[in-house]
Amino acid sequence: MLQTNQLEEKLKQHFHYSTFRKGQREIIEDVLARKDVLGILPTGSGKSICYQLPALLQEGTTIVVSPLISLMIDQVKELKAMNIKRVVALNSFVDPSTRRKIYQNLHQYKLIYVSPELLQQNEILRHLKQINVSLFVVDEAHCISQWGHEFRPDYLKLSNVIELLGNPPVLALSATATKLVQDDIVNSLNLPNVIKHIYPMDRNNIMLTVREVMDNHEKLEILQTILTDYKVPTIIYFSSRIAAEEVSQHLSKHLKSHRISYYHGGMEASDRVAIQQQFINNQLDVICCTSAFGMGINKNDIRLVIHYHFPSQIESYIQEIGRAGRDGHSSLSMVLYSRTDAFLPKNMIENELPSEEQLNFAVRVIKQYHENNNGLPTDENILPILNLNEIQWRFLRYQLEKHDIIKGNMFQVTKMNWERFLEYVNSIRKDRLVLKEDKLTEMIRWLNERRCLRKHLYKNFQESYSKPIEQCCSSCGFSLEKWQPIQNSSKQDIQLNWEKKLQKLLLHGEIG
Repeated sequence: MLQTNQLEEKLKQHFHYSTFRKGQREIIEDVLARKDVLGILPTGSGKSICYQLPALLQEGTTIVVSPLISLMIDQVKELKAMNIKRVVALNSFVDPSTRRKIYQNLHQYKLIYVSPELLQQNEILRHLKQINVSLFVVDEAHCISQWGHEFRPDYLKLSNVIELLGNPPVLALSATATKLVQDDIVNSLNLPNVIKHIYPMDRNNIMLTVREVMDNHEKLEILQTILTDYKVPTIIYFSSRIAAEEVSQHLSKHLKSHRISYYHGGMEASDRVAIQQQFINNQLDVICCTSAFGMGINKNDIRLVIHYHFPSQIESYIQEIGRAGRDGHSSLSMVLYSRTDAFLPKNMIENELPSEEQLNFAVRVIKQYHENNNGLPTDENILPILNLNEIQWRFLRYQLEKHDIIKGNMFQVTKMNWERFLEYVNSIRKDRLVLKEDKLTEMIRWLNERRCLRKHLYKNFQESYSKPIEQCCSSCGFSLEKWQPIQNSSKQDIQLNWEKKLQKLLLHGEIG
């Protein structure tokens, strides 16, 4: 085991940081001691270092399960820029022939980023079984929990993958996880002896404001005013893809000096990656986006996170505002709160789960396939047949797999009590619906809170919070006029700076 000072030397050698951030060293030491670890660290605290450094210091390969293609691409790109070349991302962007070549050489990589969906394919598992996996990392581990805010059923199958790979040490990481979600993560991954490193998630450099408005027209006026006064890297979150596009176009028309674009899950994957890269590289000032944007984004100087629509739960809000001010400098969260907006998260909650009628119909259709001794159509083809959207089918498919009714698209049982199965799935659906509605009620209650917003935002996650470095919140006397964030230089300023530098060079040349 490396001593503390040696770890810091390795940190500086590979990543050019002189010291660890809070929680990083403690997690890394336990990982290097080959212990299973659950790490809950605030957004922007450098969770990736917790597995990237051990990956470079240990023999073997580290597998990193990551939920977003753009996140994988970013991290691989950054590591290669730091001359860490033995890394690869496996996702749908990689064409089949290139993927096969990578599979043949998996043992050469120190870090392999992969989606949970790809880990369900026999081909990649067959190749991974042949290499020495020294660490299995589950990033954004709250996706495991059916009570988490980004539930992904394929994450629930990871314990089988871990067992198949010989039970290597596991590191599960998240920024927002209640005690209930933490327990879900530990139980799902089957980690009875896990070491927990749970750190406060409040960010004392982010000021919290809720501004109540009458309608969308007032929201647009506020956006134009604040973006005119503060030209800083800005994310504006929407619950509607159409609204994100329309507001982006409106702001582009009225704020000529700003570079503005939109981002949502309905766009082509290549377009989403391009937009994210432009924002990271300061080629865009403002992103109008849905919640699909931002997870793992490596941009330290985002100063302003505005919610045009409020999210359906506090965990989502904490994670989204945590993308601001990762460099520790003064940043602002502003929610433009209209009471009439509540229908949006309510509709989203309803559309995430099939209704009782939809479930009855879908199970009846699946029963017919079973009785006719047919396999199920592909996911793409079955959606219109069952009258379900992708998220609803994902929920039902997981229940079918959990009860060993199907594997892939083939039935595994000859006899099945479909009524009992339907009754069980309906009870799960009702439980999740109640939980989501309770979360929405909690979010709305916080938006209407007249006491300290900071205190009541974090009260279900931690016992206390850090004293804010500047102003606290709109319940504690926040004034926008007093906010003086670091702002981007204008093009004219940049030109003048270069002219001054050139003059200095010429002047020194004349003296010399």
